[in-house]
Amino acid sequence: MAKPVVAIVGRPNVGKSTIFNRIVGERVSIVEDIPGVTRDRIYNSGEWLNNQFNIIDTGGIDIGDEPFLSQIRQQAEIAIEEADVIIFLTNVREGVTAADEEVAKILYRSNKPVVLAVNKVDNPEMRANIYDFYSLGFGEPYPISGSHGLGLGDLLDEVAKHFKNIGAEDYDDTTIKFSLIGRPNVGKSSLVNAILGEERVIVSDIAGTTRDAIDTVYKYEGQEFVIIDTAGMRKKGKVYETTEKYSVLRALKAIDRSDVILVVIDGEEGIIEQDKHIAGYAHDAGKAVVIVVNKWDAVEKDERTMKEFEENIREHFKFLDYAPIVFLSAMTKKRIHTLMPNIILASENHSRRVQTNVLNDVVMDAVAMNPTPTHKGKRLKIFYTSQVAVKPPTFVVFVNDPELMHFSYERFLENRIRAAFEFEGTPIKIFTRERK
Repeated sequence: MAKPVVAIVGRPNVGKSTIFNRIVGERVSIVEDIPGVTRDRIYNSGEWLNNQFNIIDTGGIDIGDEPFLSQIRQQAEIAIEEADVIIFLTNVREGVTAADEEVAKILYRSNKPVVLAVNKVDNPEMRANIYDFYSLGFGEPYPISGSHGLGLGDLLDEVAKHFKNIGAEDYDDTTIKFSLIGRPNVGKSSLVNAILGEERVIVSDIAGTTRDAIDTVYKYEGQEFVIIDTAGMRKKGKVYETTEKYSVLRALKAIDRSDVILVVIDGEEGIIEQDKHIAGYAHDAGKAVVIVVNKWDAVEKDERTMKEFEENIREHFKFLDYAPIVFLSAMTKKRIHTLMPNIILASENHSRRVQTNVLNDVVMDAVAMNPTPTHKGKRLKIFYTSQVAVKPPTFVVFVNDPELMHFSYERFLENRIRAAFEFEGTPIKIFTRERK
C-alpha cells in the first residue's frame, strides 16, 4: 500500500522548511531567513499516531518577481498535484498577504484536502491574531510554532483524518508487485516490453520519455504480477526540468507500493555514482531487490567478463550484498528467462517466517562459535531471538544490555541467520532490546 503524500505549501519565508524538519525529526531542508532559499522540493517520511506518510517541502509560491519564484511556483504546483493532503502554511506576523491569497487560488483548483496552518504563533497572546486567516476560505486555522514545536500535534491530527482509504490497492495480497528503477535510458521500458512480450510502453532513445508510473497486470506460470514502470531518476544537479524532478517522487511512490525492486543498470555504460543513490532508495525502504544488468548484448565479452562485472557490482553495492544479479538484454531478449524466477525468489524470501525454536538454535550455535563481546568487563548476554515482522524479515534480539551489542557482532548474527535460512534477495532487520 502506498503511503499518503503530504505537501507543505505556502509563500516563501513562512517557515515551511522548519515545519518539515519538525515533522520528519531531523534537519533535512536548508533553513535560512531569505525568501526563496529552498529551491527544490525535499522528500522524506513522517509518522503520526501509527500513520506513516511521505512529506514534501515545497519551495513556496509567490506572485512577485524575485529570483527563482517562477521555478518555485512550478515546483509547488507539481507538489500540489501529487499530494493527497496539503498543509497550507501562513505566517501570523505578516497577517494575510496578497501572496497568501494567490496561493489560496491555486489551492482551490487542486480539489485536495487543505489544512490551514498559521506559523510563528510563539505565545498564547498571538493566538488572537489568527482569526483573519478564516478569510482564506479553508476553515479553521491551526496555530503552530515551528521554532518551539507548539501546536504540531493538533495540526497532524487534522492531517491524519484525511488519510483514510488513501493508497488502498485493488490487487490481491498474493499479487507480486515490482517496479523498475534506474537512471533514464537504461532500458526500463524496453525491459517491461520484453517481459510482456508486446509493445505496451512507449520506448524511445530520448532520456526521460516515461513521465509517469504505469501499472501493468501480468501473469507468469499462474502467478499474478503488477509491473510498475517509473520515470528515470536523474542526478538533481544535472537536471533543471521540473518534470524530471517530479519523476523522483513518482519513483519513490512506486517503491512504496512494490514488493520487489529491479535496480536496472546499463551494462554498456557500466556503474556510475547515481546508480548507488537510486539503489539506496530501495534498500532504505526495506524492499526485496534484484539487480538487473541490461544491454548485455552490447558488451564485448570473454569467459571472465560476467564474473568481473559481478565483482564490480558487489564492490560498489556492498549494502545490496543480498541481491541476486541478472544479466540480460531487453532488446534481444537473451537471458530474459532468468529474470522472473529471481523476482519470485526475492518476493518469497521477503515474506519468509522462520520458526522461533529453530531461529534460537541458530543464534545460540552462533554464540557458541563466536562468543559475545565484552565492554568494560561486562559481557553481552543473548537470552532469545524472535521474528516480529516480514517484508522485510525483522528480528528482535533480547539481551541484558543493548549498549553491549557492537554493530560488527550484529552483522555476524545477520550472516549466520542468512546462512541458515533462505533470505536471498531481501534485506533483514535486527533490533536489540533489553529483556525486562
